Amino acid sequence: MAKVTCPKCHFRLNWQLSDGRRKCQKCRSVFTPSTAGFRLSSYQISHLIEYFCLGVPAYRLKYVLPLSRQTVSKFFRFLRQLIYGKAIKELEELKLAGSIEMDEALFGGKKHGKRGWGAAGKEMVFGIYQRNGKVITFPVTSRESPALIPLIEQATKPGSLYYTDDWRAYTSLPVRGNHVVIRKEKGKPKAKGKNHLNGIEGFWSYAKHWLYQYRGVPKQYFHLYLKEIEWRFNHRGENLIPLIKRLIKEQIGTNN
Repeated sequence: MAKVTCPKCHFRLNWQLSDGRRKCQKCRSVFTPSTAGFRLSSYQISHLIEYFCLGVPAYRLKYVLPLSRQTVSKFFRFLRQLIYGKAIKELEELKLAGSIEMDEALFGGKKHGKRGWGAAGKEMVFGIYQRNGKVITFPVTSRESPALIPLIEQATKPGSLYYTDDWRAYTSLPVRGNHVVIRKEKGKPKAKGKNHLNGIEGFWSYAKHWLYQYRGVPKQYFHLYLKEIEWRFNHRGENLIPLIKRLIKEQIGTNN
């Protein structure tokens, strides 16, 4: 099993204190262990977690903490990786049920050329939202039935009430449960009473608003940002700081 190394002298023998920190046997320094190899003090880690939970981008912390933007970005990416890993693990057991809304969306800045679903440089995402509950998102490369139906089977319970637009990929849903089709008017689903997609459309608005502050997201890390936003939305009524600290503690526990 992996050992925790002292960030100051790199000695590999240390012991855990009652507050979760560790003390080096050689130089006696006290540090917070991390599997990501960060040489940060407990004070810096605590503040970085707070800024992350508040949604402060790395570039805005230039004059707040004596750390490089690269270090802050790397630590934030480490937190997103923890969130992503937790979300994927929970997906193995999580099954949405009841009234469920489903839709697809495109993410990415405005670019020249073709618009709509065939636009280049866009990230396609499929979302499943349980009304008054959680949302699950999947980056996808196609919005056809072979791509979407297996995800629906993976993330929802049979017999649910599905709300979708009139896209052809959803035509087989009546076999799995009740299916309400929301017809489009001027390109957008027309809401009528309980027949609407307001929940999942609200999440798309929330997600795009959250991403806007980052001034662009690296394509190779888009899946991490997507799961972060999903996680924030699903825990919207909770204090995120202890949740993040618990994820870090769980990660440390599996590597000691």
